[in-house]
Amino acid sequence: MSDSGKIQFVSVVVPVYNEEGCLQELIDRTVRTLESTGIRYEFIMVDDGSRDRSAEIITAAADRHPDQVIGCILNRNYGQHAAIMAGFSFCRGELIITIDADLQNPPEEIPRLIEAADLGNDVVGTVRQHRRDTLFRRTSSKVVNYFARLATGVKMSDYGCMLRAYRRRVVEAMLQCNERSTFIPVLGNSFARNTCEIPVAHAERAVGESKYSLWKLINLQFNLLTCMTTIPLRMLTYFGLLTGFCGFLLSLYIVVRRLLPSGDAWANGGVFTLFAVLFVFTGVQMIGIGVIGEYIGRIYTDVRARPRFFIERIVGRKSAD
Repeated sequence: MSDSGKIQFVSVVVPVYNEEGCLQELIDRTVRTLESTGIRYEFIMVDDGSRDRSAEIITAAADRHPDQVIGCILNRNYGQHAAIMAGFSFCRGELIITIDADLQNPPEEIPRLIEAADLGNDVVGTVRQHRRDTLFRRTSSKVVNYFARLATGVKMSDYGCMLRAYRRRVVEAMLQCNERSTFIPVLGNSFARNTCEIPVAHAERAVGESKYSLWKLINLQFNLLTCMTTIPLRMLTYFGLLTGFCGFLLSLYIVVRRLLPSGDAWANGGVFTLFAVLFVFTGVQMIGIGVIGEYIGRIYTDVRARPRFFIERIVGRKSAD
């Protein structure tokens, strides 16, 4: 970094999975934007086990722009966040910017993230303006943002937007974390001293469809909550205390009703009330077992310490500095 503190070298990391329809446009627009900054850069595309021509397009672009456009080809699909960590593992920039490949976050916003980082911010988040997503995705995003703020203590509005910038020291700290389930925006903020958010444009998906079905989105939101906080366990404890207290009140009510003159008639139907209470407690127990099992499963996965990803080959990299 220069004496003025300005960023001199930027790495842009993009996870790619079956994006052949818009990938060439992404490459052209991103390279053009990075060239306009006048800053040294590398544009790293991580192919996350694509089954279309994405890897071929990445390889061709790396051949045309050696040491500027770099392809990282994974041997299979590992997921968005694991693919980004793969890009982090060999990027060289002072500032590392992540962006999705679907062009919903315009690459033309990248210079604004660099400007915000130049002000001394370790992490630069973004807030999507006039989002073009479905109601379900917007609602689930609000839920995740709420729990992310509780988990990190950093009040950012839009943790779901992957258009973000991280100082190298933050990325190096993330690479030292060994957990398999990683939510990069939350993990990055946990190591940042200074953070900020800037508004960015949000576009319709130009080609293809989202890789996340309704069921995958539900699984994703649950995984994100359990990998970044123990709040579900705490809520389960509070809920258990509440149901226990309600059960005590119900027992007291049943005793009082039996002592009243009209208690005999009511007591004949009391068995149904008891069944209802039993079902409630059984449901609470099953939920508790499921939540605890989720955390135990994550412990089991982390203890095995298997690699997050396996890089098959890297194309376009000329030098090792």
